[in-house]
Amino acid sequence: MLKIGLTGGAATGKSTVSNILRDLGAYIIDVDLIGREVVEKGSPCLEEIAVHFGRDMLLEDGSLDRKRLGDLVFADKEKLERLNSIVHPTMIASVEEELKGLEGDQSVRTVVVDAAILIEMGLQRLTDCVWLVWADRKTQVERLMARDGMSQEKAENIINSQMPIEEKEKYADVVIGNTGTLQDLESKIRKLWERQ
Repeated sequence: MLKIGLTGGAATGKSTVSNILRDLGAYIIDVDLIGREVVEKGSPCLEEIAVHFGRDMLLEDGSLDRKRLGDLVFADKEKLERLNSIVHPTMIASVEEELKGLEGDQSVRTVVVDAAILIEMGLQRLTDCVWLVWADRKTQVERLMARDGMSQEKAENIINSQMPIEEKEKYADVVIGNTGTLQDLESKIRKLWERQ
């Protein structure tokens, strides 16, 4: 079973690559989804977030106010690190458990651990290779503004809160440039898939 760590900065196209790989037959472990699950209403992580950051981080129904928390942590590196220290251990344990559960499953030939912060979380140690989806900063900012309707300042804050893509390149076995069309990207991924 080949384990690929898939990562990339905000709006580089990592999720698109993940979807292409799923269509080609890869089993996807979506770490962003796990991140949402570990802060669900009533979870120990959500309670710790409320204690540390304040009850105003919760919506009226007791669930997490993602936008409010995001605005807070993406503008303050220390707060982001504190949030990560609350949720990352639970997320990592969940990924490890899912990988363990797949061992010996003959129907699964390739597993993709899809995580924007794969390297920051140390998840690359659980994989055989790292694929990095790359786009230049200008493209990232433009895509974030267009996709999420956010200001340039907010888009810059999100990118600044992440490990620089040049730093991620040091960990990558494969760098997938994504500044062209969707067809270009699909073609690149198919070629990489056939080579493995």
